[in-house]
Amino acid sequence: MSENKASLDQYIDVFDVQEGVVIAKDKSLRAILMCSSINFALKSSQEQNALIYAFQGFLNSLDFFCQIVITSRKLNMTNYLNVLQEQQTKQTNELLQVQVVEYINFIKSLTEMNNIMSNNFYVVIPFSAINTTQQGAFSKLQNAFNLQTKKDATFTPDLFQQYKTQLWQRVEFVVAGLNSFDIQAVPLETQELIELLHNFYNPVDVGIKLAEPGELQTAIS
Repeated sequence: MSENKASLDQYIDVFDVQEGVVIAKDKSLRAILMCSSINFALKSSQEQNALIYAFQGFLNSLDFFCQIVITSRKLNMTNYLNVLQEQQTKQTNELLQVQVVEYINFIKSLTEMNNIMSNNFYVVIPFSAINTTQQGAFSKLQNAFNLQTKKDATFTPDLFQQYKTQLWQRVEFVVAGLNSFDIQAVPLETQELIELLHNFYNPVDVGIKLAEPGELQTAIS
């Protein structure tokens, strides 16, 4: 078991997550923003062009690299359907029972006909104190291999705060740029980052938020 964990660990670049920051094995830092989306297809041609130009201007304003990540997971409705069935058995009103059954059948037919996906959008913002632009090709290649073998990527508290401050300046710049064309972006906190990274390396189907009894009656009425 320990051998398998050690062999897997060499392919994972993450060393630690703290204070809303992902620390890589090469001592570079990452902040991850979760972003809202825009239904581009529903916009008019004028609005679409305005969004394209605004996004182009945002990209041109960056003097550092960013990564845009989109995750897609199949929506797992099993737990939600189980809750609906439990609520159906508890209903004393016959009309509500019929409505719940019809709603369950509708959800089942909808999921059978379509692969309903849950999409999430992220922007990954990096910061590294090491100036890699002045490295030669051999040094870059060597660092790429060393990234998999480095075990200690710890910082002194003062140095970590210094680097985090510089990273957060980039975060604020990106958030402001995305807000300028109506995309809301929020930095993920430590626990959210851990869960996100866990899901990246252990992909599973995504469930939906279970309805409360009051919400259920509203949904079917």
